[in-house]
Amino acid sequence: MICYKCGEEALDAVKCPACGADLSIFRTVKSLSNVYYNVGLEQAGVRNLSGAVVSLKNSLKLNKYNIEARNLLGLVYCEMGEVVSALSEWVISRSYQPEENVASRYLDTIQQNRGYLDSVNQTIKKFNLALHYCRQDSRDLAVIQLKKVLSQNPKLVKGYQLLALLYLQEGKLEQAKKTLRGAGKIDTDNTTTLRYLKEVNARLKEKSPSKKPKDDDLISYQSGNETIIMPKRFKESSIGSSLLYIVLGLVVGTAVTAFLIVPNIRNKAKEEASKQVLEASDTIVTNNQTIKELEGQIEDLEGQLKDEKDNNVKVKEQISSYETLLKAYVSYHENDITAAGAALDKVRTKYLSADAKAIFQGIDEEVQGQYLDALYEEGYSDYQKGHYEDAIKNLKKVFKEQEDYNEGSAAYYLAQSYRHNGDLKSAKPYYQYVIDNYPNTQRALTAQNYVNAQE
Repeated sequence: MICYKCGEEALDAVKCPACGADLSIFRTVKSLSNVYYNVGLEQAGVRNLSGAVVSLKNSLKLNKYNIEARNLLGLVYCEMGEVVSALSEWVISRSYQPEENVASRYLDTIQQNRGYLDSVNQTIKKFNLALHYCRQDSRDLAVIQLKKVLSQNPKLVKGYQLLALLYLQEGKLEQAKKTLRGAGKIDTDNTTTLRYLKEVNARLKEKSPSKKPKDDDLISYQSGNETIIMPKRFKESSIGSSLLYIVLGLVVGTAVTAFLIVPNIRNKAKEEASKQVLEASDTIVTNNQTIKELEGQIEDLEGQLKDEKDNNVKVKEQISSYETLLKAYVSYHENDITAAGAALDKVRTKYLSADAKAIFQGIDEEVQGQYLDALYEEGYSDYQKGHYEDAIKNLKKVFKEQEDYNEGSAAYYLAQSYRHNGDLKSAKPYYQYVIDNYPNTQRALTAQNYVNAQE
């Protein structure tokens, strides 16, 4: 491992053999960077490209020299059609590690293909032109430019999203949906794509018309002032023949039903009922067993989900504590005592390892006294200048850490700052502290006068 301070090789040592710098926190931060890189690698493997970009950027925030993460970020950008961003990452990667870096091969491959570079350049110009047309509300021209962009660079997710948004504004919902699906094939979990798709589906659901069936068997014609509606095939018959047909139909139907249909129906109904009773019994037994198994699985999953949530919260707190401790460590070595003390106040030591706690205690012991002095000097200076709100903020921190600081000076000037700021109620407890702990002093007499005046 390379020392962050002097740049010399430190191998696995806790302290740099060249300059003696403590490398324990640096090693922890480097490990966290690798964790984010592994997460980004998994997300890229399932085409969650936007999520991979976020994870890889977090990895580089913690360790900008993580060459694997930077090269992978360039590949993800290239897969999303953002070739310029990919080239930028690879150029930075090669500047950090000129030798044995796969980024050099990526850059050489692209630079040797002049036609591809020209195509990328034209794509960027056309996409910017489409944005210009959108700002001028020239949607038709913007759509034409975006279609040209996507024909030259079919992986540009931003191009699909902008084109879908234009279709959505024009009310071309089906075309918008088709375009968003094209973006989804490239980046499966892109939140912008999913949000647009949700809006398109909602509008399609509202817009779908109710279909009314057409009655092709009816015709209508005008008779005077009345409209007559009748079947297309209509044949008038006498009342007697109609009644005869009805009676004959009833007789035949009753006979067929009584002698042929009803017995068969009864037999089939009995057989079906018996089968259904047996199947229902088997189903009930099986379902009861399945329900018990599913309930057990649900309880297990709920327990696992709760544990995962607790672990996620704990990991976030750990990362935050280590990052804050690292800021305090850097500020301390840069002799910025105020920044170091402020950072140490935010560290939650219960999430630190034993080594990290030892580092925290070592810095805290050296910084705390100087930090309180710096805070008090700043607060007292603000009080003299009439900046009472700033004075309250700094002196309150001093009083919280050490109530008897400088024989109650912090408490006294904190009370004075509150009083000058028009908040006598907040000033009273600090006046009372001076009265109780430093009697027979001029400050105690002054504090008593202000308390008596308030009462």
